[in-house]
Amino acid sequence: MGFLFEKTISFCQTIQKQNMNKIKIAVQKSGRLNEDSMKILKEIGISVENGKDQLKASARNFPLEVFYLRNGDIPQYLRDGVVDAAIIGENVLIEKGGDLTIVERLGFSKCKVSIAVPKSSKAKSLKDLAGKRIATSYPNTVNQFLEKSSIKANLHIINGSVEIAPNIGLADGICDIVSSGSTLFKNGLKEIEVLLKSEAVLATSPKISKENQELINTLQFRLKSVLRGRENKYVLLNAPNDKLETIVNILPGMNSPTILPLAKDGWSSLHSVINKNDFWNVIDELKANGAEGILVCPIENMVL
Repeated sequence: MGFLFEKTISFCQTIQKQNMNKIKIAVQKSGRLNEDSMKILKEIGISVENGKDQLKASARNFPLEVFYLRNGDIPQYLRDGVVDAAIIGENVLIEKGGDLTIVERLGFSKCKVSIAVPKSSKAKSLKDLAGKRIATSYPNTVNQFLEKSSIKANLHIINGSVEIAPNIGLADGICDIVSSGSTLFKNGLKEIEVLLKSEAVLATSPKISKENQELINTLQFRLKSVLRGRENKYVLLNAPNDKLETIVNILPGMNSPTILPLAKDGWSSLHSVINKNDFWNVIDELKANGAEGILVCPIENMVL
């Protein structure tokens, strides 16, 4: 009986320790960044049961809790150690969390922080707004660029619906995030200067514990594998043996292509990986050098 009691206590202590070593990660409460964040967590094998309007949810198969927060509040939660890490727009960190550490660029939810003016305006750059009024939700970011360029302007700080400011006489131009540009177009605005480009990033708290940092390292390893997969394509093709050397030089792959003999005499099958940015140029060159039956497959994960 005593032995069984000791085993039960030991089991409870183990569970308690696991619960203590659970990383807390913040994501945007709603919108495109939220959707992209939850998608990549799913792709790295983390199942989160997030019901509608929940502010916090736990993963079933990884020691992780997700906090759904306002994007602009996340830097302070990181700074205070309330959360260990966050998937957040780089533009928000530049504005509110320049002291925080980015550990991984995630390549999605890309946007720009841009200066825009009415289409009728003669302004062509930020310098043309010297002495003018600029409406923005990013005062720190705009001030940094104004100081760098030795330009003085009057900032009108607005939280949301910045695009309307020139139309109602509040400002001569705006500084805001731009994704597709459709919002600017609908409000009769034109982009005249890009202050910075942004994407989703993984950032960590300066107060993260050593144990939780190890869990973040595991998370980061998985993220890198998925991101490499997104950046590359798996290619299978057939080629005549007298063209193999040329085609191998076109297809360096991760180390070198895999070459397998075909049942058809004088032919081989080659398997390799192509970076998506070089993809069509490589395919055109392969075809020009005798490659046939080219099959292209997406890569789910690439573990190095």
